[in-house]
Amino acid sequence: MAAIEFNQVVKRYGSGKSANQVIHGISATVADGEFVVIVGPSGCGKSTLLRMVAGLEEISQGTVSIGGRVVNQLEPAERDIAMVFQNYALYPHMTVFENMAYGLKIARVPAEDIRRRVDRAAEILEIGPYLKRKPRELSGGQRQRVAMGRAIVRQPKVFLFDEPLSNLDAKLRAQTRLEIQKLHRELGITSLFVTHDQVEAMTLAQRMLVLNQGVLEQFGTPLEVYSRPASPFVAGFIGSPPMNLLRGAPGQAADTLLGVRPEHLDLAPDGWALRVEAVELLGAERLVYCRWPDGHSSEPVVLRLDEARSAPAPGDLLHVRARPDRLHHFDAATGRRKETP
Repeated sequence: MAAIEFNQVVKRYGSGKSANQVIHGISATVADGEFVVIVGPSGCGKSTLLRMVAGLEEISQGTVSIGGRVVNQLEPAERDIAMVFQNYALYPHMTVFENMAYGLKIARVPAEDIRRRVDRAAEILEIGPYLKRKPRELSGGQRQRVAMGRAIVRQPKVFLFDEPLSNLDAKLRAQTRLEIQKLHRELGITSLFVTHDQVEAMTLAQRMLVLNQGVLEQFGTPLEVYSRPASPFVAGFIGSPPMNLLRGAPGQAADTLLGVRPEHLDLAPDGWALRVEAVELLGAERLVYCRWPDGHSSEPVVLRLDEARSAPAPGDLLHVRARPDRLHHFDAATGRRKETP
C-alpha cells in the first residue's frame, strides 16, 4: 500500500513573529494507486507541498505519511519515492541507458536486473532505439521520457512530478500527457503531479488538489471541481475562459456572488442586456466579451457561441439568459459555495 496522507501539514520559513507561513494546515488523503494533480497559480505552494513529500523540505507542523508510515524524519532515500523534475537533470556524458541505470548501479542491483528494468521502461516509453544516444542527441520530449524512465526503473511506491512538461512546446506537451496517462494505467503507481496549467490538471488528474496561497480550496475529481467549484477562486481558476463571477446582477441578492460559465449563457430576447466590447474567433467557436450598459455590475461577461451563429460586432447590444440549472451561488462574505440560492 502506498497511500499518501497529509495531516494538518504546515510549512513556515523563519521563526517567531517574522516567520512566513506558506502552507496552511493541509489535510488530504491520496489513495493507493491514485493519480492526483496539485494545481494552482505560481507561488501558491504546489512545489513546496510536493518537496515535503519528497523530503527536500522540512515539515514545520503536521505529518506526511506514505503507505501508513509517517515520513517526516526520514531521508529522501528512505521514502521509496522517485521524482521527475522540470529540467530533466540528465548526465550529459552518459548514454540514455547509463542515465536510466545509474541509480540502480549505485544501489548495487545485479546487472541482469538492471538490463531487464531499463529495457522494460524503454519499451513502455518507446525510447528503445535511443538507449545508446547521449542527451544532446535527443529532443526535449525524448529527454523528458528518459527522465521518466529513470524514475520507472527504480520501481518506487510513489511518483512525484514537478511541472515536468513546462519546458515542452504545446504539441509535445499534449503528446507527453497521453504518455503519462498510459504510463499510469500500466504501472498503477501512486502519483502526485504539480502544475499551474489547468488543462494538464483536467486531463491528467483522477482527483485534483486546488491550492490558493497555501490553502487547500478543493479536493475532488476534475468533473466535481469544474461543475461544483467550492469557492470563487476555484470557479475563476478552473475553466478556460474562466467562470463569469457577477456581483449585483439583476435579481441577485446583494450578499451573493453569482457564477455562470460562458458556455451556459444563451441568447434570449428576454435576457440580460449586454453591450459587446470584443469578439475572439476561435474556429469552431467565438468568445464574446460584454459589459453591462446599465451599471448593474462592473464585472465583464463572457459568453461562448458556436460557429453556426453570426458573430456580433463591438457595440452591438445582446440579450443573454443564464441557464437556471447551471448557476452557481457563492457567499460574498465567506467566499464559500452556497448549496441553495
